Amino acid sequence: MTTAHNTTPQYPFTAVVGMDDLRLALLLNAVSPAVGGVLVRGEKGTAKSTAVRALSALMPAVDVISGCRFACAPAAPDPGCPDGPHETGAVEERPTRMVELPVGASEDRLVGALDIERALSEGVKAFEPGLLADAHRGILYVDEVNLLHDHLVDLLLDAAAMGASYVEREGVSVRHAARFLLVGTMNPEEGELRPQLLDRFGLTVEVAASREPDQRVAVVRRRLAYDADPAGFAGDWAAEEDELRGRIAAARELLPRVTLGDAALRQIAATCAAFEVDGMRADIVMARTATALAAWAGRTDVLEEDVRQAALLALPHRRRRNPFDAPGLDEDKLDRTLEEFGGADEGTGGDDDPEPDGPDGGPDGGGPDGGGQPPQDGGPEESTLPPEAELPHQQDREAPQTPPAPEKPEQAKQPEPESTPQGGAAGEKAAVGATEPFKTRRLDVPGLGEGADGRRSRARTAHGRTTGARRPHGALGKLHLSATVQAAAPHQRARGRSGRGLVVRRDDLREAVREGREGNLVLFVVDASGSMAARKRMSAVKGAVLSLLLDAYQRRDKIGLITFRGTGAELALPPTSSVEAGAARLEQLPTGGRTPLSEGLLRAHEVLRVERMRDASRRPLLVVVTDGRATGGPEPVVRAARAARLLAGEGTASVVVDCEAGPVRLGLAGELARELQGTAITLDELRADSVSALVRTVQGNRKAA
Repeated sequence: MTTAHNTTPQYPFTAVVGMDDLRLALLLNAVSPAVGGVLVRGEKGTAKSTAVRALSALMPAVDVISGCRFACAPAAPDPGCPDGPHETGAVEERPTRMVELPVGASEDRLVGALDIERALSEGVKAFEPGLLADAHRGILYVDEVNLLHDHLVDLLLDAAAMGASYVEREGVSVRHAARFLLVGTMNPEEGELRPQLLDRFGLTVEVAASREPDQRVAVVRRRLAYDADPAGFAGDWAAEEDELRGRIAAARELLPRVTLGDAALRQIAATCAAFEVDGMRADIVMARTATALAAWAGRTDVLEEDVRQAALLALPHRRRRNPFDAPGLDEDKLDRTLEEFGGADEGTGGDDDPEPDGPDGGPDGGGPDGGGQPPQDGGPEESTLPPEAELPHQQDREAPQTPPAPEKPEQAKQPEPESTPQGGAAGEKAAVGATEPFKTRRLDVPGLGEGADGRRSRARTAHGRTTGARRPHGALGKLHLSATVQAAAPHQRARGRSGRGLVVRRDDLREAVREGREGNLVLFVVDASGSMAARKRMSAVKGAVLSLLLDAYQRRDKIGLITFRGTGAELALPPTSSVEAGAARLEQLPTGGRTPLSEGLLRAHEVLRVERMRDASRRPLLVVVTDGRATGGPEPVVRAARAARLLAGEGTASVVVDCEAGPVRLGLAGELARELQGTAITLDELRADSVSALVRTVQGNRKAA
């Protein structure tokens, strides 16, 4: 039976309102798939997925060998295709596939599955193709790509690098071609993407909902019209879709004749060097993008405008040095670099060079937009996009705002008064900047968990070293070959074994039990009271927490941030995968007032209780950053100790980062750690400066007080 999902027309690409950079990036990949795909970053509800899915209808159809499950091209079939060798036979034309990879997909669903039982008993490779095979010569779309599990990211990286997918199970291996256009969407609020995968995306664009009322009205009207009658709405836009499809085909045909001159190539190299991007992939992607822009504009030479546009699309995600850097480019610096290394090529354009005042409306021959933007003023190259969907003028794009560098302690204009001995400050003090982050020791949760794959604490995972075997629960995971053979061996005579093959039954199969590492929920409870308000000390504290946030990002943790000062505690950042959000909250954190330590601990207890109900498998690690003082309210010290014992009683792994300063130390943070049955560590000890300090496990101190 055909489902409604399969018969409902896709939302037309040309009906998408706004999002000019996104539509341009997708069109350039349609013209030249070698550009390398698109990463779309933006807030929820901005139609990122709608635009990406609409692209597949514009892609040219592909010829495939009939009956080949791996979409082999008739002119050049894959010699290692599992369905080969192919005989000369029927050829069929097939629309370009858009294959979606769910975030929670299994490894077998992505790369394919081998029937191990048949491989052992019959010696045959019974292979069921996965999504990588389906996406070959098409589009692989990953929604919420930043939430993809690490082991799936590794498989994507391997396939993208080699153009092939390898499936291996206990010595039985299958290989097939897997070349695809990778398109991903993500909401940065939910966490960042691993740098290795980030670099695999050729282009990146930022999208946000328009603040213009007229444009928002157009979005709503079109969406309501589509929902009411999808077929009728698609029919209304069919002419525009056909025109745009034809223009893509024309640009593809022109692409091989586009010349990338020495001057443009020098500008590309100089731009990548000026923005200190890693490796050479950025140069290659910029060159391919600039060439596609020229073909899209109907030209055979690459101009400075193309190089500029290519830089704006290909470099923002490659210049980030850590997850706290804001993506984007300094456009003034870009213009200076292009001007410095600009210069006309001689003899590179040949007879195809545009006339200075040709009919295309300007010296570029690219219309008023230049830089590869579609012409907008009539003529044979008139844009097929409706007026409200035209691509933007490059010169109108606003440069991304770079946040000011945090104020260093030595830059303070006026000294801040120290707190009173009781921990209260004279008043609230403005936020100070953090010191430079540093590499921290690894803080682990004791025991063996079963949470999501990560890089912090020991856990039973689908990947890692094999520690044993067990009967599979549901579908067979990783086969434990020796345990399977041992289970089947005693029954061979009773099963009438006569040949060389092993007679294996389903009950004989054993899967490997593996131990790897998991990601945890790292909940920071930060003392922002008057006792911490000295500018120098608070800068060091913020630097330490920033370092721990960076460590949590690298170890694939969720993080949360609670601050306490004055009369209560505040959940500054609910548990999230976005360390950027945590860094932003930390930077804005003011200090002052009394030290309601008990309130901070009780708020942490409540947050962990709620998170435990949401995801019981993700174990928490509580990091309390304080000097250990407790003031304000009746019996503040007693209440703080009682709150600490409440957390300890539920088995919460804890570490106290002791921020006490001065020649006389009271050791209050150490007492708090004992009540929490956790570990105390100073700011200096937090640094991983020596080989012996690279790993520190949070051992539960379960001794009686």
